[in-house]
Amino acid sequence: MLLKDKVVLITGGSRGIGAAVAVEMAKQGADVAINSNSGGAAAAEVIAAVEAHGRRCISVEGDVALPETATAFVNAAVEAFGRVDVFVSNAGICPFHAFLDMPAETLKRTMEVNLHGAYFMTQAAANQMVKQGNGGAIVAISSISALVGGEFQTHYTPTKAGVHSLMQSCAIALGRHGIRCNSVLPGTILTDINRDDLSDPAKREYMEGRIPLGRLGQPEDIGGAVAFLASDMAAYVTGAALLVDGGAFVNLQ
Repeated sequence: MLLKDKVVLITGGSRGIGAAVAVEMAKQGADVAINSNSGGAAAAEVIAAVEAHGRRCISVEGDVALPETATAFVNAAVEAFGRVDVFVSNAGICPFHAFLDMPAETLKRTMEVNLHGAYFMTQAAANQMVKQGNGGAIVAISSISALVGGEFQTHYTPTKAGVHSLMQSCAIALGRHGIRCNSVLPGTILTDINRDDLSDPAKREYMEGRIPLGRLGQPEDIGGAVAFLASDMAAYVTGAALLVDGGAFVNLQ
């Protein structure tokens, strides 16, 4: 129970990595608030999964690209649970596209959701933590793509590098308030973002062959890393980046 009776907020929490993190937070004893752009049945499933572990959960709909969504999300969590102890910035999109004819709107939307959304949400959560005066933990889901390139991800990789950089700078800005800021860099995790891209058996086999542990990641593989960084076990860890990629990044030969 690393997070017993803590309150954890998660963006993009209705599916994929966000949903898996929400359930892991509940397993570790936390109450959970999730934000998603659509909510609906997917959010209801996450709420049910959290409640199955004896914890409370709320869902707040809203577009993370809008600053007012961040304020509304934090306010709703405080109204429901009284405070914010941990914030997990997870919401992100990656509409794969070639570089030379990248639509301006695709680039703009990816930047707004992945980077601007992380900024606004982190800022709102941090302000609440400062107001409470008891410190806190912020964990951003960056990506191995912050460290490597991607032919069809020229709009996506800069946002993930930016998310990691945001955590480094926030670690400095918020350290005096006892707020720790770290990033998790997942490798290839099977989610809705890349399911179509990995539907080709040959490509999937190639990707699995590059990973020393011999398999693609599952959303649940990220939950433990987030729980550690959010917990008091990481009390002296801030400004760090934790690769969770099955060894893919170091397998250069």
